Amino acid sequence: MSRIHDFAAIGVGPFNLGLAALAEPIEGLAGVFLEQRESFDWHPGMMLEPAHLQVPFMADLVTLADPTSPYSFLNFLKQTGRLYRFYIRENFYPLRAEYNQYCQWVAGQLPSVRFGTTVRDITHDGGVYRLTVSGPAGPEVLLARRLVLGTGTSPYVPASGRDILARSGAGTGGLAIHNADYLARKDELQQQRSITILGSGQSAAEIYYELLQESGTHGYQLNWVTRSGRFFPLEYTKLTLEMTSPEYVDYFHALPQEQRDHLNKAQKNLYKGINSDLIDAIYDLLYTRSISGLVDTQLLTHSTLTAAEWDPAAGTHTLHLEHGEQGSSYTLDSEAVVLATGYGYHEPEFLAGVQDRIARDSAGRFAVDRNYSTGVEPGEIFVQNAELHTHGFVTPDLGMGAYRNSCILRAITGREVYPVERNIAFQQFGAPAGVAAEVPA
Repeated sequence: MSRIHDFAAIGVGPFNLGLAALAEPIEGLAGVFLEQRESFDWHPGMMLEPAHLQVPFMADLVTLADPTSPYSFLNFLKQTGRLYRFYIRENFYPLRAEYNQYCQWVAGQLPSVRFGTTVRDITHDGGVYRLTVSGPAGPEVLLARRLVLGTGTSPYVPASGRDILARSGAGTGGLAIHNADYLARKDELQQQRSITILGSGQSAAEIYYELLQESGTHGYQLNWVTRSGRFFPLEYTKLTLEMTSPEYVDYFHALPQEQRDHLNKAQKNLYKGINSDLIDAIYDLLYTRSISGLVDTQLLTHSTLTAAEWDPAAGTHTLHLEHGEQGSSYTLDSEAVVLATGYGYHEPEFLAGVQDRIARDSAGRFAVDRNYSTGVEPGEIFVQNAELHTHGFVTPDLGMGAYRNSCILRAITGREVYPVERNIAFQQFGAPAGVAAEVPA
């Protein structure tokens, strides 16, 4: 009889990798982690040399759940001979490339993690999930009592930009890419006479800054366009950071669905903004360049892309933009376009055979319980970074990964393997307990 795993985790990004590291020392717990890529590689298209995480090193895979774990970032530095250099650097924020190396170091030590393994189909029978997979040894069937979905997010492109991206990919248009492919296409971008970046988040800012630094060498004209009213910073004050707490997740999760959806739209500056130091560096560079003459660049706000097409005769993309406050429309021509338009969650096709096992909300999304379970049977299917609509803006935050994994492991094992913090905030997010709510007249 085939072995029945306690759980099968699908997708190995930072969150499921953290689960693997925290699950590894738990005696009697059998989990398997499946990743279709051949090795761990975190956002390789955005591995810019100076780029760093927006969270401190304590937000690694394990530390906030188990500071004694051998899979901590500090132990990685010690084992690779870089601990004193990191100390002398006096910067709590690891470089993005450094974090990627750390995750690769952890993944290489965990026998439960299987790379090069694609999940083709899942069915359920008799309380057991049956996973049909393709791996290095060929087709295989794995059995598990529970699932943990960690397939991550994929590049999001608004409908107005999909045609130019598709034509570029098919070789029938100009150069248009999502920022996920930026480094692989950077040399091509810099051969164009003009480049336009669409987006207002950290990735857009990092690309703009790097291309601006090198624009004098290559001689291209550079544009940065956002539909937001400003190039806004990530809000990172300490009382705001308390919103990345168990108490705030409790509060947010208990709100009505409509209110949660409203808050997610209103709170973008809490998780989608730009590092303030980078904003200042961009301004300082623009100022320095302006001393010797006008900088061949435009920064355009309140501008939403409504349509885009490739003009083969002119060799440019025509971008149709609408100014949100003025209500006016205009066009912008650009040889190259970078869509730094973020990422979104898409349900994997292999879930087709177990749709009856998944709980849904009125919008058809995963109905995720407070303990990150979305199965019709509690504690049967868990999600990683697919619960923004139920748990709020902390969902993609690396700093909450260890907490979420502590909750998942508690649900799977039936005991609190790692202490799960409940009260860490000084502030209260709801009405004080015991205070009667006044009903409006």
